Amino acid sequence: MVKETMVEINPRRILSYRDFNIYGHFIEHFHRQIYGGIFQPESPFSDEQGFRTDVIDALKNIRTPILRWPGGCFVSNYHWEDGVGTRTPFFDKAWRVEEPNTFGTDEYIEFCRKIQAQPYICTNAGTGTAEEMSNWVEYCNLKNEGKYAKMRIENGNRDPFNVKYWSIGNENYGSWEIGAKEKTEWGRLVVESAKMMKRVDPKIELLAASISDLDWNINLLKEAGQFLDWISIHGYWDALHEVDEPSSYESCMVYTMKIEEQILKTKYILGSLGYLNKIKIAFDEWNLRGWHHPNVHRGDILADNIIEARDRNDLNATYTMADAIFNACFLNLCLKHSDIVGMANFAPIVNTRGAVFTHDEGILLRSTYFVFELYTKHMGDTVVDSWVSEADVFEVSHNGSTYQVPSLDMIATTNTGSNDLRISIVNRHPEQARTVRIKKNVSYGTGTIYSLISASKDGFNDISQLDCKIIQETVAAHESNDLVLEVQPHSVNVLVLH
Repeated sequence: MVKETMVEINPRRILSYRDFNIYGHFIEHFHRQIYGGIFQPESPFSDEQGFRTDVIDALKNIRTPILRWPGGCFVSNYHWEDGVGTRTPFFDKAWRVEEPNTFGTDEYIEFCRKIQAQPYICTNAGTGTAEEMSNWVEYCNLKNEGKYAKMRIENGNRDPFNVKYWSIGNENYGSWEIGAKEKTEWGRLVVESAKMMKRVDPKIELLAASISDLDWNINLLKEAGQFLDWISIHGYWDALHEVDEPSSYESCMVYTMKIEEQILKTKYILGSLGYLNKIKIAFDEWNLRGWHHPNVHRGDILADNIIEARDRNDLNATYTMADAIFNACFLNLCLKHSDIVGMANFAPIVNTRGAVFTHDEGILLRSTYFVFELYTKHMGDTVVDSWVSEADVFEVSHNGSTYQVPSLDMIATTNTGSNDLRISIVNRHPEQARTVRIKKNVSYGTGTIYSLISASKDGFNDISQLDCKIIQETVAAHESNDLVLEVQPHSVNVLVLH
């Protein structure tokens, strides 16, 4: 017998309003993300400027709102001036390969325009300086004043790029990062960089690399809080950096229960320091799976021995319904906490662990791509109150502990100025369907349910195998307050009622 879960929704009680930037993405100069990913002049799928048009179409289809670039760890030894005008290749000490610099700031801005996304530039706070960061703002945002705006004009871009979002650094708290900083040192660098960057353009919004740690943020916010609009946090739950042995579906369901902790810790830190409702959280790198790059930080391992292993990131069989379920649960939490989380950037969007995979004959859309399609097209902008009156759980053994994992993860939204209701219903259960009885407290006429499904919890999409797909069904007219639905196992569903 299929178990039934009761859900009650009060669409008249608004909890928060989401920022569409929670559906953002990230691209880095790592392996095939840029070269052979979004930029491949030699490909028959590329336009006259070298951009993959099939990738552009895919990113426009999921309404990509914002794209973070150029890193990631890459940025901590990246000097942006080498990537504009006459290009100067360099040896990238982060990923230990030569960077040709044929894709730089101008190309990035043009790509953002093509996919209709806002640019978000992360600056070099590793080997870079406050002056270098502020010079980059000059190049992008000043009209024609000074050396760097004139440099942009000479490079063929008369109008300013008007980049709104800028991050000071990337993971500079971590020992793995080039130019890692001690917490007091970090606060001083951020405040001096912020002062210079906002003197160039006071309209920009600034982020700073952070972590859900009280001591780190006390120093950061005491020094630079008055200049910051956001703090940046990152999360990868299935750590595969050294050994590429992806976790089972069931273990990934346990990881879905660990996402919220980082959000809450960071929110409480902001609140305790007086910055609640003044500084928001940008979860600007996130993915279930950590990127595989074994031994990259070991100086005694030859680079020739570490590059080939990165191809394992592009094994499409890795990206199953577990990844899709995780993504949906992550986005549900961003919606739940949209009072404080205003941006999130899936890392990365193309190749490596991305939602889009490129190959010589076109592109492949992995399971995670369809989650973004469901949410950007069908979820609303206003989060309303909902609660599950009877939680159904299944048991998972993970790393020596036993977890009670709720089968269903749900959140309800509507659109400002409309009477519709848009509900995400995620069934984590690996094998069993679930019946959902929804008490809406408002009558609706017609409805549609969009479902991302696969015959197997381990189903995946590959060039010759398309297990994961979206199906669409009409929901019969329902004048009563109760609506009963059955959702398939390991599925992501969005119910739209009008």
